[in-house]
Amino acid sequence: MSHWISNFQLFLFDFDGLLVNTEAIHYQAYINMLAARGCKIDWSFTKFCELAHLSADALREAICTEFPQFQAHWQALYAEKKRAYQELLGAGKIKLMPGVELLLRSLEKANIQRCVVTNSTREQTKLIASHLPVLQTIPHWITREDYEQPKPSPECYLKAISLLGKKGDRVIGFEDSLRGLQALKGTPALPVLVCPEHHPLLEMALEEGGIHFPSFEKIPEDWRS
Repeated sequence: MSHWISNFQLFLFDFDGLLVNTEAIHYQAYINMLAARGCKIDWSFTKFCELAHLSADALREAICTEFPQFQAHWQALYAEKKRAYQELLGAGKIKLMPGVELLLRSLEKANIQRCVVTNSTREQTKLIASHLPVLQTIPHWITREDYEQPKPSPECYLKAISLLGKKGDRVIGFEDSLRGLQALKGTPALPVLVCPEHHPLLEMALEEGGIHFPSFEKIPEDWRS
């Protein structure tokens, strides 16, 4: 068990791209959706992540710039992408990110309060957790149905802290995106960014403040914040 976890009484986790590799699945879902319409997008996964993490609208704007015919039909297009994503999830393409299982097992053993705070829907998270049993050790989930303003608004994280935190608790939050880090900064939680060194928005994200680790595996056992 990592010794550093005992320094905190409440752990908050983003979901997509942090605990599970769903960013890659979202990327493939967009490729599949566009291919079904006879279109091919030449973006790398890195380019996709840069757009997806930049803002809520950046990905839509980039696709509609490349394929102007979709501008007036985005809602239908996005519905097709969601179906493609669900199909990939159902096919069992989901995996845990490095170091996640050990951390979650350690938190379970230590009986430390923990919660997922995500922009994903309850249906999506339940489907993913059904394929990855260790996720079911997380007792609390705040999904998109539970709050009004998505990240970078801190609303979802503030709700988690108000529901689960106690006076004097040290709270830590983990994100893999700029928008998520901005959301955490609006709360009392210590913001930690977990993403590869080559992440296209890493420099911008660190300018927002916070601590960075390339993966959960890279957090030293004796880390002290």
